[in-house]
Amino acid sequence: MKRLGFCFLILLLMITGIILACNWIIEKSAEGRVYGNVIEIPANRVGLLLGTSPKLKGGKANRYFDYRIEAAVFLYRSGKIERILVSGDNRQRNYNEPVEMRKALLAKGVPDSVIVMDFAGIRTLDSVVRAKKVFGQDRFTIISQRFHNERALYIAKYNGIEAVGFNATDVDAYSGLKTNTRELLARVKVFVDLLFGKGPRHLGEPITIS
Repeated sequence: MKRLGFCFLILLLMITGIILACNWIIEKSAEGRVYGNVIEIPANRVGLLLGTSPKLKGGKANRYFDYRIEAAVFLYRSGKIERILVSGDNRQRNYNEPVEMRKALLAKGVPDSVIVMDFAGIRTLDSVVRAKKVFGQDRFTIISQRFHNERALYIAKYNGIEAVGFNATDVDAYSGLKTNTRELLARVKVFVDLLFGKGPRHLGEPITIS
């Protein structure tokens, strides 16, 4: 029994070490490429707005969504981006992240001509890689919360994309506990995906951002 407990402890320590190592690598890789100040961030023609649901399961507004919309609008009004590529999931009936992001941006006064929709941004990997391989962008600004930007920037760098991240306001630690825990596991999965050469689920014909 003691030997079994010891083996379990070793396994637990190894898993914890892997999670912490993946987290550290992604954080270090993003240094100098994430910005919270619109004055300091370099201008790029395209901003990649990463999707999430506008509502939580209970029907309440999702502050991650609202803050990302605000960040994208702020960048656009500040002249730091000219086009907004909204990328998200629409695999389920009555659930369409790009359409909801477009509606929210229009409600904030962003012209429809500025918004480009990517309906196959199923995961962060898909959104980032499709921005290059489908939409022809090898340099852009990623818009999300800092923890998400760091992971997206690592994926971008690995795929030869020159990207910076603009940090939307984060959700308080208590409300975002579940998301932050999930993020640690998502960072491990980044390396698993890269190890096995996983790419976007869908590519398709090139789309020009005018």
